[in-house]
Amino acid sequence: MEQKTSPWRQPIVWLMVLLVGAVVVGSVVMYVVANKDGPMDAVPDKVQRTGEAQHADLGPDARAAAMKLGAIARYDEEHGFVEVLPVNGGFDHSASLQLKLHHPTREAEDQTLVLPPHETGWRLDAKLAVDHDWLLQLQPANGEPWRLRGRMPKGQLAAQLRPAVDASQP
Repeated sequence: MEQKTSPWRQPIVWLMVLLVGAVVVGSVVMYVVANKDGPMDAVPDKVQRTGEAQHADLGPDARAAAMKLGAIARYDEEHGFVEVLPVNGGFDHSASLQLKLHHPTREAEDQTLVLPPHETGWRLDAKLAVDHDWLLQLQPANGEPWRLRGRMPKGQLAAQLRPAVDASQP
């Protein structure tokens, strides 16, 4: 005759309890880590949601592509200024430009700079953090409907700005 033992004396029962416990603890840790910085604001555009689709207005990007605009945004850390240099296209060099610097995850750290015309492009004295990435958006300060975008990775001091759409694609 076999003697019955308690299920708690079986190693497989303890293995199952430990696995479930590890999943619960891991899930709580991942939730805390994911929400440490608050909600993510990775897309600075106003987005319209219809069903499961999201729609953003790309009209300003298409206009910039049609105008063949391109620029470089650069930060001079030593002298403390931000500069936008035109690369190609028909920029109005007498008008100020608005450069929006979006933190990739925290909207509270976003900055908007209005750069006045300068002999080489547009320039403004400013101090920027270089310890994280920046999502850049350049547009005229007077509200003209064009926009250039770019990304400045952590530690980098310059970024290429171009339209988000390709003018050659229908």
